[in-house]
Amino acid sequence: METNTYSLCRPPVYQQVDSYSNFRASWNPRSIRSPCRSLNLRLRRSSQIFAFDSISTSEDRISSAKGSGETESLGSVNPIYVPTPSNRELRTPHSGYHFDGSTRHFFEGWYFKVSIPERKQSFCFMYSVENPAFRKKLGTFEELQYGPRFTGVGAQILGADDKYICQFSEESSNFWGCRHELRLGNTFVGKNDEQPPNKEVPPEEFSRRVIEGFQVSPLWHQGFICDDGRSDYVDTVKTARWEYCTCPIYGWGNVGSKQKSTAGWLAAFPVFEPHWQICMAGGLSTGWIEWDGERYEFENAPSYSEKNWGGAFPRKWFWVQCNVFEGADGEVALTAAGGLRQIPGLTEVFENAALVGVHYGGIFYEFVPWNGVVSWEINQWGYWYISGENESHMVELVATTKDPGTPLRAPTKEAGLAPACKDSCSGALKLRIWKRTFNGGKGKMILDVTSDMAAVEVGGGPWFNTWKGKTAAPELVRRALQLPVDEEAIFGLIPFMKPPGL
Repeated sequence: METNTYSLCRPPVYQQVDSYSNFRASWNPRSIRSPCRSLNLRLRRSSQIFAFDSISTSEDRISSAKGSGETESLGSVNPIYVPTPSNRELRTPHSGYHFDGSTRHFFEGWYFKVSIPERKQSFCFMYSVENPAFRKKLGTFEELQYGPRFTGVGAQILGADDKYICQFSEESSNFWGCRHELRLGNTFVGKNDEQPPNKEVPPEEFSRRVIEGFQVSPLWHQGFICDDGRSDYVDTVKTARWEYCTCPIYGWGNVGSKQKSTAGWLAAFPVFEPHWQICMAGGLSTGWIEWDGERYEFENAPSYSEKNWGGAFPRKWFWVQCNVFEGADGEVALTAAGGLRQIPGLTEVFENAALVGVHYGGIFYEFVPWNGVVSWEINQWGYWYISGENESHMVELVATTKDPGTPLRAPTKEAGLAPACKDSCSGALKLRIWKRTFNGGKGKMILDVTSDMAAVEVGGGPWFNTWKGKTAAPELVRRALQLPVDEEAIFGLIPFMKPPGL
């Protein structure tokens, strides 16, 4: 009988609270400037390796653990599960699943990152679904009718020591996503006598029904995947298992205010694709991750999440993100990115788009083409320089890395989920923000911080040389995007017309 081999850990002891307010009360961050950040890391190498039957029950595993002499001390961090509430704090627009049921080319991808500063390690979880109108690989007749399409669900993790794991299925029948909230999951291998979940379920129920798969919400993340052997060009691990809860600190906007669409209100329409939304610029996560024979336990670890969706990724792009800084009095979160994306039309016309967003002390500093100018100089690999200015502030960041980078997959029209970008989570970063003087110069410096744990990426191509660019919206677009349009309130009046995902 086929078996799965993985490191043994103590069976989870789940804590559950009935409301989000109680959850935040139990977390008790003292303030935005100084939340509960005494990161209490424990790294424990699994002491024994066991082989279990792939359809063994939770009770069998518990019995095996007791028989082996494993004790409760093997795992001492118990993440708290709370169901996702409606109208939660810091929810951003476009948190939901954007698939509209049509047969057009479509993908949606999600990215979740947890950083552990004491170990200088990060774990990046990436999920994607491609052309979900087709639940499995297209047959000959369907290809003649719709053209070639790639289908399926992928789960990737770039983890400690730049090792990698990927599990992929051409079928998406066991994938689910919530239409208007950041909740999704997939079952790669389920229990024979259990139906795969089609919505968020309590963690013990997920463990009972799913052997290999994942589920994630704004407050909870768990899963177990096995590498499928497709990635012989990188250093891989065989399995990964994780459970952690998250307390959001920053969404995408000022704390205490309505959160923003990352690309403005026009993102409610399938015009400038792909679309992009930062769902949580910064949060604190508690739980554990088993990776390559080691169990990483963490409390209040800096975390982040974003997503994108549409017809295809940009022609090429760059990206810098960081939540771990030195030199700041309080929490700092940075996201900066740019890309060459296609403008809708009969001909292939492309435009540059870029932004920088910084959260610091509860305030959101936004540098986007419709409120200023963003400029950049990006090497093929190893150097990222990005600057921006708006009416009141100026920003500048420089990121470098000597790390060779790890190839990651992205959904592509040409090859499906294929290697398309290169990442590292050990970038050296310097970030500065100034108040802007009346004559347009640099005034008082309000932020000057550094990091050696920045996530950096380049993708697409071609990258023949250094990419220098600048972006500012045309005046008509600038004025349109600066209008105080509350798309969620508008569609709230006509809910049957509300687009999926919003």
